[in-house]
Amino acid sequence: MIPMPADCNANGDIFGGWVMAQVDLAGAVVPARYVDGRMATVAVNQFVFKQPVRVGDILSFFAAVTRQGTTSITVQVEVYAERFRSQGRYIKVTEASLTYVALDDAGRPRKIARR
Repeated sequence: MIPMPADCNANGDIFGGWVMAQVDLAGAVVPARYVDGRMATVAVNQFVFKQPVRVGDILSFFAAVTRQGTTSITVQVEVYAERFRSQGRYIKVTEASLTYVALDDAGRPRKIARR
């Protein structure tokens, strides 16, 4: 993912909300493999901005399940930036913990098969 000038705040950094949306999307990929159906983000347990994200950074997202409950899955996401002007070097810019819940057709929590 590469943030563009339209994603930038008045200070020249990327909006935190834009980063949060990308983390939510990336974090949802892992539990989607467990849930096998509809799911929703129910909690942002932790979100830490460690460094600013800048226009032109190449962002890499890494997600892993940290907890599987009966109806929910918690995922840890780490985001690294490869700066436009210093390619080949990566710095952690964000880390977050999010919880997703499996939903049935009526939007109620449903059980997730154990893996």
